[in-house]
Amino acid sequence: MTSSPPPLSAGGPPGRRPGELRSLPVPDGLEGQRVDQALSRLFGLSRGVAADLADAGSVVVDGRARGKGDRLTAGSWLEVELPPPPGEPVAPEPVDGLTIVHDDEDVVVVDKPVGVAAHPSPGWEGPTVVGGLAAAGYRISTSGAAERQGVVHRLDAATTGLMVVAKSERAYSVLKAAFKERTVDKGYHALVQGHPDPSRGTIDAPIDRHPRHDWKFAVVTGGRPSVTHYEVIEAFPAASLVDIHLETGRTHQIRVHFSALRHPCVGDTTYGADPTLAARLGVSRQWLHAVRLGFAHPADGSWVEFTSDYPADLAGAVAVLRAES
Repeated sequence: MTSSPPPLSAGGPPGRRPGELRSLPVPDGLEGQRVDQALSRLFGLSRGVAADLADAGSVVVDGRARGKGDRLTAGSWLEVELPPPPGEPVAPEPVDGLTIVHDDEDVVVVDKPVGVAAHPSPGWEGPTVVGGLAAAGYRISTSGAAERQGVVHRLDAATTGLMVVAKSERAYSVLKAAFKERTVDKGYHALVQGHPDPSRGTIDAPIDRHPRHDWKFAVVTGGRPSVTHYEVIEAFPAASLVDIHLETGRTHQIRVHFSALRHPCVGDTTYGADPTLAARLGVSRQWLHAVRLGFAHPADGSWVEFTSDYPADLAGAVAVLRAES
């Protein structure tokens, strides 16, 4: 008699709280199917929600977290932490520090503060951009799961800066295509440890879920193609301020790529940053900010671009470094 694999771990990053856990063997009819396809068929989820579950580490097969594109084997033991029932509107929740940068009939551009997720997802109990916009009276009318309406891209909860949310169906379709076709200009500044060499270059390294720690990601052979362009714009004895342009948009891409170069973002202890340096600079999260966002406006195709100043904690860290130099 065989025993089932150990249950889905409640561990992982701080703030995760388990939802409804479902465990079952993979049916024969799902042999060879992608994880997101299989979850959609098994539980009636949208493909987007199923992909989010995998990205959040909420899908485990035979004791190991799996990505949305991984293929299933019949008879394997599948464990899934399911989200609340779909279709429930996101509860309005005011978000301190959420700033409206631009608003028109089709889009709203926000400057997201630290500690705020883009939208509700399995395991996240904190504030969201979607809930904050609802509380502020913004009407988002797009297709898709209710909890993700209007969201065409995301920032990590601990990453600050610019996000665009689609308000109309037209804007949602046009912007989703623009992000997929990589015509959106996504510009970031990061303060990284040490001095990248060369000071200007491209990191072309595939990313997938970490093979041993399922709550984070890593450069992995056979992972998803991931390309980051960077240029050092200011150097200090202990760190460098880097301007970054993303060609792709993988989860944690900037953090993973610079960690792989042994130049992690200051404060990003998940990816190997020195906690002593972070404490000296007053940084309690990764020093990473979405400073620039440009795209063809979905209404008429005209190019629009927005910029964001550093929040106080990130600006303070740079001020300390400049004063020491």
